[in-house]
Amino acid sequence: MRIVLKLGSNLIQTQEGDIDLSFLSKLAREIKIIKEQGDEVMLVSSGAVLCGAKKLGIKEKPKNLVLKQALAGVGQAYLMHIYDVVFSNYGLIPAQVLLTSDVFKERAKFYNSKNAIEEMMRLGAIPVINENDTVAVSELVFGDNDFLAVHTAFMMDAELLVILSTAGGLRDQQDKIVPYVEDIEKAFALVRGVNSEFGTGGMFSKLSATRIALSLGVHVIITGKEDSLLKVRELKTCGTYFKPSEKPLKRRKKVIAMMEEPKGIIYIDYGAYKALKDGKSLLPAGIVRVEGVFERGDTVSICLPEGYLVGKGKVSFSSDELIKVMRRRGQEVKTILKTNKEEAIHRDNLVVF
Repeated sequence: MRIVLKLGSNLIQTQEGDIDLSFLSKLAREIKIIKEQGDEVMLVSSGAVLCGAKKLGIKEKPKNLVLKQALAGVGQAYLMHIYDVVFSNYGLIPAQVLLTSDVFKERAKFYNSKNAIEEMMRLGAIPVINENDTVAVSELVFGDNDFLAVHTAFMMDAELLVILSTAGGLRDQQDKIVPYVEDIEKAFALVRGVNSEFGTGGMFSKLSATRIALSLGVHVIITGKEDSLLKVRELKTCGTYFKPSEKPLKRRKKVIAMMEEPKGIIYIDYGAYKALKDGKSLLPAGIVRVEGVFERGDTVSICLPEGYLVGKGKVSFSSDELIKVMRRRGQEVKTILKTNKEEAIHRDNLVVF
């Protein structure tokens, strides 16, 4: 089994703010055992900004982007040093991999990165993957490693994504762990988390990333650091297990979902979202807002009015054309745009998470 294990910033420190060497040692010991059983493990590890702040004695979460980038530059070396010291004690060799979003937008960079990580694992190393925070700009502000972990699972054809969280899993209204989720949409109603101290995540981010992973056919477990990786790799957990889609996306749609760069955003109402979930095309009548400038055939993100990402697709009309016909129906759309088409995005060119 090929496993992607995602660790957030708060997972690698204790409640007192020290680096949690006990947890990292436990993790290394379990990785060693499952590697000996034939599994392959990749870590997607946050913590560069945290480690930089610790090195420089900065107590509060930095709000300035340039400061974050500087701290990441200081902290990434410290973070890898910690992994090297702890993992070496168990005969494991960590290998640093720093990625930016363009790796998943350019075919050559994508396969160069994939081949390099494959070779690392062939040599017996454990890839430790992080966003290149020192050079990233928009990703550092708007993205986080929950989504990087999903992209890594896609790129490396992983079967299981394990997201470690201080919450220990998805919790219900009584603050008890929900052990099993079959319908990811119902899980969002339980979200009430906030961003972590040095990270950018939270349970909403984890569920959004999970929804994408499930559409790819990847098993997902959200759990705490006290859980056993030996049991988790058997899909047994004291956290929350999320069942993947029984009809995962085909390769062409996986490429749209994970590699096509969105040129804009189409916001849709809940009626349109329900229709998309039922396998229908996106019609202009369900569009409430258009952002960005794009042409026919470009890829766009699809969001609910609150901004929740629910899909991606290749548009049949430009942004200017969609603005003219949004909220309009059938023949009215065809008359205004002088076309025989009605679908803003045909279902064959549409990915719904």
